Amino acid sequence: MADGSTFVQAFTILFREGLEALLVVAALAAFLRRAGAAEKIRPVYAGAGLAVLASFGMAWVFEAFFDGNHNDLIEAGVIMVAAVLMFTMSGWLFLRQDPAAWKAEINRMAARAMTAGTLLSLAGIAFLAVFREGAETVLFLHALARTAGGFDASLLGGLTVAAAALAVVFVAMQWLALRLPLRPVFLLTSAFLFVMGLRMVGAAIQELQEQVLVPVHNDGVPDLVTTLGFNGSWEALAVQGGIVLCALVWLVMQRARPAAAVGRPPVSA
Repeated sequence: MADGSTFVQAFTILFREGLEALLVVAALAAFLRRAGAAEKIRPVYAGAGLAVLASFGMAWVFEAFFDGNHNDLIEAGVIMVAAVLMFTMSGWLFLRQDPAAWKAEINRMAARAMTAGTLLSLAGIAFLAVFREGAETVLFLHALARTAGGFDASLLGGLTVAAAALAVVFVAMQWLALRLPLRPVFLLTSAFLFVMGLRMVGAAIQELQEQVLVPVHNDGVPDLVTTLGFNGSWEALAVQGGIVLCALVWLVMQRARPAAAVGRPPVSA
């Protein structure tokens, strides 16, 4: 019975903590494959790989100097940087949703495929998405191993099954992306990164709330908000609402700009 419990806990920790990071990495990889720049996926994987190594390093720091507890302020900073990168890449993808515009840009950049800044942003998003979850995952698994008597067969079995499940999710996303038209891939990836950015803003605010640096008022907030994984406080919703409003204003400005340039109404997406 204890072995079964350890198996379930190990599976749950890795799959739950790893799923969000994997979805981000998989979305970026799918976008690059569908955009005809599969050879540029390496920086994304490199960023994720470095984050795994950094996660072990940060977990050691937490274990050695913070009694195994993560630092809320450090995590809030990491999350906010990740959110900014996700919002930036979301806008970048939205602007390149038109297949003709994307093909023209690919032709203009044929010698260098994509700018170094874009590739660095992609690698940075992958790094921060994995790093945000990685150190906590290592700490959780270390604590589980201590209570379960070490990394026994049941714990390793749970990790193996979770890794396999995450791999299936990754492959499925790549398969689907190659079969969708270009515009939906760009729009879906853009929307996904924007929503993930909003979630990360809420997570950063939650870290500050845990340090009593930001107040918490959640009376009247629908349960659906927390069910969807968002911060269920009015403070977080206010900040996220402000970001959405700014994004809508930016969207209107972007759609109006071509109309002003050619003297006709914007073409619907």
